Amino acid sequence: MALEVLTPANQLTILRMIFIPVFVILLVYNHLGWAFAIFILAGVTDGLDGLIARSFRQKTSLGAYLDPIADKLLLVTSFVVLSIRSMDLPNLVPLWLTILVISRDVIMISSVLIIVITTGHRRFPPSLYGKATTFLQILTVVVVLYLNYRNLRHPALQWLFIATAAVTVYSGLDYVYRGKRLVSESTAPENYG
Repeated sequence: MALEVLTPANQLTILRMIFIPVFVILLVYNHLGWAFAIFILAGVTDGLDGLIARSFRQKTSLGAYLDPIADKLLLVTSFVVLSIRSMDLPNLVPLWLTILVISRDVIMISSVLIIVITTGHRRFPPSLYGKATTFLQILTVVVVLYLNYRNLRHPALQWLFIATAAVTVYSGLDYVYRGKRLVSESTAPENYG
């Protein structure tokens, strides 16, 4: 039973979760190069766990839950730590962007719970906007980490923050709209006939 649950893919996902406190400690103690490397390594494990699960037919329900949780924990933790002013980093993520990122995730989780409770629907494939949001959020963290590691400042970083915020807000609204439509379709009178 344990072997069926703790597949190599799931072990990589758990490893990614273990990387989170290591990443934070490295940032707090100003080991910016190592923090950058750990974040990149976590990204590699994210790609590998999915590849292994598909290639060796090791998809599990545990993995289906753990993988997005590990991704969200790593991203949200990165945004929070990189927006702490007392860290005295060359580049910080603006607090308003971190608040938007966390708010969107809270709204999405709340929407999913409402949909599951009201409709029983449990499948939520990511939208194109959701994928774009994840890409831009990861890109933002990678760029900030790299610039901090190199002790550089770049004026275009502000545009990346604005683009990330815009897509984050839009994808959040899209998820709410799609969720509302799903609930409306499930509770329509013709569905009770």
